[in-house]
Amino acid sequence: MVTTATPIGLIAGLGNPGSKYEGTRHNAGFWFADALARRFHGQFRHESRFHGDVCKVRIGTHDVWLIKPETFMNLSGQAVQSLARFYRIPVEGILVAHDDLDLEPGIARLKKGGGHGGHNGLRDLNQRLGKDYRRLRLGIGHPGHRDDVTPYVLGRPSQDERIAIENAIDKSLDVIEKVVEGDYEKAMNALHSK
Repeated sequence: MVTTATPIGLIAGLGNPGSKYEGTRHNAGFWFADALARRFHGQFRHESRFHGDVCKVRIGTHDVWLIKPETFMNLSGQAVQSLARFYRIPVEGILVAHDDLDLEPGIARLKKGGGHGGHNGLRDLNQRLGKDYRRLRLGIGHPGHRDDVTPYVLGRPSQDERIAIENAIDKSLDVIEKVVEGDYEKAMNALHSK
């Protein structure tokens, strides 16, 4: 018997607002949200009550809210929590796309729950929502030493790295319907074998 988990009703892409941060590695989650909106014909609009840019798209047979918090990374949970509460979306029905230092550029991985691994956006989400939301980890590579992490994540990737990250985003978009349906195992198998 095939079991499916809670369908996804909300996808949050993490990043920092403003043109200063637009092309930085820490904004890989925003890049994913923008690519998702393009693929499914959504148009982001600012919603101050949700502390971010929001749109609704139809993915497969589900309506899904997309949000890009404008609260800066370390308060990402505020925006996600307010939208989830308003539309009564359970924590298990939330997917968070974020940059990940532990994966090389070009690699994307789906994950359920877990610690924040030093990621300030995930730290805030864990405090506000618990750890049961789903994650899409977008690899950005590691600078080699932890003292270099902040300038690295707030820096821009090389052209080759950016292309690799965008390829990982494309691969993730190819399995997003399965993710939204709650068929995580199939989605993970497809994504992790690419």
